[in-house]
Amino acid sequence: MPRVVFPPHLVGLWTSLLLLLMVALPVQAIELEQVRAGFPSAERLAEAESQWPVSRVLAGDDELLGYVYESVDIAPIPAYSGKPVNVLVGVDIEGRIVQADILSHAEPIMLVGIPETKLEGFADEHVTAHVNDRLRVGDNLDAISGATVTVIVVSDTIMRSARQVAAEQQLIADLSLAPPARVLDEVFTPADWSALTGDGTIRRLHLTHGEVDESFIGTAAEDYLRTPQPADKTFIELFYTYLNPPTAGRNLLGESGYEQLMAELGENEHAIAVMGRGDYSFKGSGYVRGGIFDRIELSQGSTRVSFHDSDHIRLGNLALDGAPSLAERDIFIIREEAGFDPGQPWQLDLLVRRASGPLDTEFSRFSADYSVPEAYIERPEPPVEEAIWVQVWRDKAFQIGVLGAGLLVLTGIMLFQDVLARRPRVLNPLRQGFKIYTLFFIGWYSLAQLSVVNILTFTNSLISGFSWTSFLIDPMMFILWSFVAVSLLLWGRGVFCGWLCPFGALQDLVNQIARKLKVKQIEVPFGLHERLWAIKYIILLALFAVSLHSLGTAERYAEVEPFKTAITLRFQRDWAFVLYALGLVAISAFNHKFYCRYVCPLGAGLAIPSRLRLFDWLKRHRGSCGTPCQICANECEVAAIHPDGRINANECHYCLDCQVTYYDDQRCPPMVKRRKRFEKATRVSSSASASVGTHDPGNAGKSKLQRIPTLQEE
Repeated sequence: MPRVVFPPHLVGLWTSLLLLLMVALPVQAIELEQVRAGFPSAERLAEAESQWPVSRVLAGDDELLGYVYESVDIAPIPAYSGKPVNVLVGVDIEGRIVQADILSHAEPIMLVGIPETKLEGFADEHVTAHVNDRLRVGDNLDAISGATVTVIVVSDTIMRSARQVAAEQQLIADLSLAPPARVLDEVFTPADWSALTGDGTIRRLHLTHGEVDESFIGTAAEDYLRTPQPADKTFIELFYTYLNPPTAGRNLLGESGYEQLMAELGENEHAIAVMGRGDYSFKGSGYVRGGIFDRIELSQGSTRVSFHDSDHIRLGNLALDGAPSLAERDIFIIREEAGFDPGQPWQLDLLVRRASGPLDTEFSRFSADYSVPEAYIERPEPPVEEAIWVQVWRDKAFQIGVLGAGLLVLTGIMLFQDVLARRPRVLNPLRQGFKIYTLFFIGWYSLAQLSVVNILTFTNSLISGFSWTSFLIDPMMFILWSFVAVSLLLWGRGVFCGWLCPFGALQDLVNQIARKLKVKQIEVPFGLHERLWAIKYIILLALFAVSLHSLGTAERYAEVEPFKTAITLRFQRDWAFVLYALGLVAISAFNHKFYCRYVCPLGAGLAIPSRLRLFDWLKRHRGSCGTPCQICANECEVAAIHPDGRINANECHYCLDCQVTYYDDQRCPPMVKRRKRFEKATRVSSSASASVGTHDPGNAGKSKLQRIPTLQEE
């Protein structure tokens, strides 16, 4: 079969044409079939005039049904994973949400744990809501247990993006616009004409005949029946001002005139004064009752205001000194429906009409700018969409308060550990109560179980683009991680693992119950135990390596942690996950915190930075601990004490049992020895005192007693 060979220049030409065609053709990311759930009668999609990729949904002869878009293009709000949830949202022409379909997400709690149908059902709850409705999770929206942060983000994503699109397409008022500025009624400064024209309160428009003639050049009115005038002769000299501020209105109209005008104005109505002299009248001779002043017009933004006879008040003599002689003086009222904002610039337009034929005329427009002096107004701050994390923190005020109180208690325990270690009757119940608080409040109630997924997400965010919003969105987790970060520097990983980990507390409590039931404990030899420590570090490194390729995949493999099953979902999950979590809990009854010691990648992740801790708070007896004394090493429930007496801070869970023993003069050999020496010295001193007292009733015995060393001195 003959081989066809294309010349190289043709290959390059066709490639270029194909690329140009791909760029030129519009890309329709949303298919028509995708929107039929919200728009059953939709026949086609068309690109909307929008700053975002928004499509118009059309039926019949270009009948507009609404708009559809992907939320990630408009409101990419980071969710728990640090990435936004993408939702297909449809809004009809009434401003109602008719469709909300989840397209994609990277939420770890939803990837493995909670069925996708629950999140899809939650999104559907927004259908029929108006874009201006304020929907709240837990109020008019049902929450999903274990995925509170995710559903809050999804709701905010749907509603915020829908409001933005509806406002842009003029389905609702633009809520991002600032409310009108307020005139400061209390600000008044006496001033004359010179002062008011000098500071911009009164503005001036001066036109000469030459300037007006030049504006008609090239039109039919250029020379039609025109009597030439000197080019530098004044055509019109126009003065205008905004009367609502007292400094302008009261100085110009006088006290009584200003009060009368303000009484005349309704709420949100405004008044301007227009005064002029020269050959041209800004009112004109064609004005009649019921008509419109067709020579002046006010404009602000896209709004134009024409004045009727009902908007007109004649202005008498001016009350201020230094005013020039002005042939025309009038007040015009800007009605409420104009939506006038004194804080925004506006223009006074003068229309000059000139005949261009027996029945035809031409117009020229001259605009004069005006801005109300800042001293006369107060500008309110534009409304800002409240950050989602602010709403979440406010809604969880109770949980934050209780957590803050618990962390304050724990900080006190850590700072005064020496005092408490001397008083085990206080420390032991306190520790038991705190473990119950950790399991039930921090874990099962607040669902604030820290996870290695948090470490992977944080690391990934540093690489791909850090955002505080991703972490602030869950206040309990943020506060806990902040506390853990500080505790790592001060005490090491043990404060979290021993006091703040709900799953760790669950294992600890189960083991204590098992011990009370005389369940035999199984311990591995220290040499093997020391090597088993490495397993959790290997798991951590493997998860980290996978996360560099795919964070979603790493989150799936992070199911090696039973936290989601046992704490976040409270064992309400598929049987395989439940059996795995229950198996680890059951093992902890025979081997204290088996999972924490050998498997937990979170513990490994915390142990690495804890090597930077600033202090070694745990005390040891030099020369006695480990050689020969092994009491603390044998009693350490996580076996974090080496046979030579050293405490491995990377494995210690900070239970403080060794510190209780350290101060116990009934169990710790060095302390027992000191106690006996003290007791012996006390007996000798007592005998000597008795002997001296028999022969010398003076103070000799007393001086001997003063030299007896105390136990603390020993």
